[in-house]
Amino acid sequence: MENKAGTDTARERDSTGPDAPPLRDSADDQYDRWLPVLPGLDRDMEGAVTRMHLLTRHLGRVKERALARFGLQRHEYETLHALAGRGGGATPSELAADLTMAPASVTGRLEGLEQRGYLVRTPSTADRRRVDVVLTDAGRAAWHAAIDVVGDEERHLLAALDPAERTTLADLLRRITARVERGGDRADRIEHP
Repeated sequence: MENKAGTDTARERDSTGPDAPPLRDSADDQYDRWLPVLPGLDRDMEGAVTRMHLLTRHLGRVKERALARFGLQRHEYETLHALAGRGGGATPSELAADLTMAPASVTGRLEGLEQRGYLVRTPSTADRRRVDVVLTDAGRAAWHAAIDVVGDEERHLLAALDPAERTTLADLLRRITARVERGGDRADRIEHP
């Protein structure tokens, strides 16, 4: 179905026809439930925040199921992900920085993953005091299998939008994320009565 501008919209694609009621979701139900309690509640703001939360939780559940399916714990996946993100090789201190952990904490993770055959630690060719961590084929396969499941679900969800809408969504979320990254946590600055 086309709108007046000649482009297909998500609302129309998800409706059953031109006379169908507007698409509703659980965020709309939550807004309706809270409006009598909080009469000044902004429908768009509440809807956006609630939907971001619901999508984050949904993708988190998909990720947890994928990790369980492939026998990975979250911390193992995060470590493999950080290592893959560095092209499959890094130092423990680089991984610690990527994972925002103390270097000593990374050592335990690396030992477990090395025992499973997902990575190897070798003496650094640049500095004998250091070790290099390298992702093995088995480690890359385990990481890739889990990330593929999550990626498939992300593509499925975002298929509700056309490419221009996905670009607009990404741009809008970037503006919000940049505000968070620049401003920190406002809750620390708000005075309570």
